Amino acid sequence: MTTPRNPSPATDAPRRRRDVERNQQSLLEAAAEVFAVSGVGAPVREVAAAAGVGVATLYRHFPTRSDLVVAVYRQQVEECAQAGPRLLASAPSPFEATLRWVHLFVDFLGTKHGLARVWEGDADEFTALHVLFLERLLPVLADLLDAARASGEVVAPISAYRLLRAVGDLVAWSPHDPDYDVREVVTLLVSGLRQPQPAVPAAS
Repeated sequence: MTTPRNPSPATDAPRRRRDVERNQQSLLEAAAEVFAVSGVGAPVREVAAAAGVGVATLYRHFPTRSDLVVAVYRQQVEECAQAGPRLLASAPSPFEATLRWVHLFVDFLGTKHGLARVWEGDADEFTALHVLFLERLLPVLADLLDAARASGEVVAPISAYRLLRAVGDLVAWSPHDPDYDVREVVTLLVSGLRQPQPAVPAAS
């Protein structure tokens, strides 16, 4: 009769890693659902409950709310960043690629309650996202604008940062009004880049 051997540390380690990865993925999926309904300021206990784990488990994976928020949306930010080169290669023109990309950004912010506040930087999670957005999305928009300028379609001397922030502010202040369409206003804003800009009056 053969006596069953106890699992060795070598076989236990991969199983533990799989358990850790499974718990982390469950937390990220639950957080995405909770944030979509309640915003990124939702209590972490709601996320833990939705994932079917304890708050202590959540904090083992994500020691701070900032860690959790950034982890949840990092993939979406990456997808938005990766869309830039793809649109430049497939859109009819660099300006069309720029406009389509800006609308992807609008949709991303508009469906994530609270994310448009990243520009305020008044809480750890928003500050972390602000840095993430700048690092990943600014270079993408800058490349799109450079291509549109090289083609002669964009002539307004606006920086990628100012445009991205202007769009973020429009989404952040978008009222719940059926007669107001933030995408229409953003289209108007981006279309204005094709025109020479008048001098801005000095502040009184």
